[in-house]
Amino acid sequence: MPELPEVETMCRGIAGAVGSRVVDVQRPPCDRRPILFTPDLELFAKRIVGHRISRIGRRGKRVLIYFDDDQVIVIEPRMTGLVLVAQPPTDQHLRLRLVLDGGSHDELLFWDRRGLGTVRLLTKSEADDVLGLGRIGSDALEIGREELRQRLSASRRAIKVALLDQKLIAGVGNLYAAEILHVAGVDPRLRCDRVSGPQWGRIHQAISVVLEDAILHEGSTLSDGTYRNALNQNGGYQNMHRVYDRGGEVCSRCGGLIVRIVQAQRSTFFCPTCQQRRGMHASLGEK
Repeated sequence: MPELPEVETMCRGIAGAVGSRVVDVQRPPCDRRPILFTPDLELFAKRIVGHRISRIGRRGKRVLIYFDDDQVIVIEPRMTGLVLVAQPPTDQHLRLRLVLDGGSHDELLFWDRRGLGTVRLLTKSEADDVLGLGRIGSDALEIGREELRQRLSASRRAIKVALLDQKLIAGVGNLYAAEILHVAGVDPRLRCDRVSGPQWGRIHQAISVVLEDAILHEGSTLSDGTYRNALNQNGGYQNMHRVYDRGGEVCSRCGGLIVRIVQAQRSTFFCPTCQQRRGMHASLGEK
């Protein structure tokens, strides 16, 4: 589930680890599905023990932990992964522990219930290659309006589906795509090649409005309770959702009925009344 706001919240939550030295690397026993972890633990530890964390970064939905010797740990949480500095939700799903010294935190943890996340130790040049624009699109908080239009407008896919393509724009997932299109007043079924210039402008603005607001509220913790911030606490943006997971409820903007449809095997929530195919003027920032 973690999308850009949740991953950015994780990054900000572990920022106190900058300047810390790694004194040990541990992979606690786990009888659940193993995560992708590379290189093996012995080499992983050999390469980073004794080195200091120089900065924390993010690329789309990935957490980047940079070291003082041109190495970087790339963590992709995927569906249920969390990066923590506090006691994890459960002990049996703990996948990695970095024991630290000399900073604000004693350890950094990676926890993953379903085991779909990945942890890779790369050189900076390898990370730049793996995470470059040829592999991943521009970050959703950095992409310009014209670049957004150029990247998506030739597609015949529905705009909601295209927004999920990480090769086109990095960081937006199913939840926030629905919220963005509601704020923009754009029907999620509208084909990209039929989105008008003004609609592209509203979508671009809505991306910033929604994602920045979600970061301010430390992401969304859904009913399954999986997502937690770095201190193992709930996010707050789930209380701000306009349409996501609100099928059958009344739209807070226009009074219409929110519906649920399926697009590319994913649930889409929207209001047919104020998200019309031809578009409408949406007041950004309103619920």
